[in-house]
Amino acid sequence: MSGKIDARLTELGITLPQANAPVANYLPYVRSGNLVNISGQITMENGELKFIGKLGKEYHVEEGQKAARLCALNLIAQVRAAVGDLDKVTRVVKLNAFVNSAPEFTDQPKVVNGASDTMVEIFGDVGKHARSAVGVASLPLGVAVEIDGVFEVAD
Repeated sequence: MSGKIDARLTELGITLPQANAPVANYLPYVRSGNLVNISGQITMENGELKFIGKLGKEYHVEEGQKAARLCALNLIAQVRAAVGDLDKVTRVVKLNAFVNSAPEFTDQPKVVNGASDTMVEIFGDVGKHARSAVGVASLPLGVAVEIDGVFEVAD
């Protein structure tokens, strides 16, 4: 594919990771009409776990933003797997972000900016979305961040 979004990825020097396969009885994405719902994406990069630990303990906000960015790239990789051409994305609708947080950590929104900024960097205004940023006591495999998302796509 060599569309507008692929050109933007090249311009930014971004190579999307491989879309992760599900590890249990669920689908990595479900398309219903023009919406593609992407299952939670963790800090996996081409089969290797990254960012294991808690924000406010092992990691600071800046590292958390990098973890959230990796989740965003994994979301985009799943969208590509779902629809083939990223130019079909007409809106990033919503991101639901979970941040593995030490009890006193309250900067979840700043961490999730790493994902939000990535969506806008790649998709422009189409990447602006609603979102949630929630602190949790733990996440699967001990990762620092997990994010799921909803994307609107053209037929």
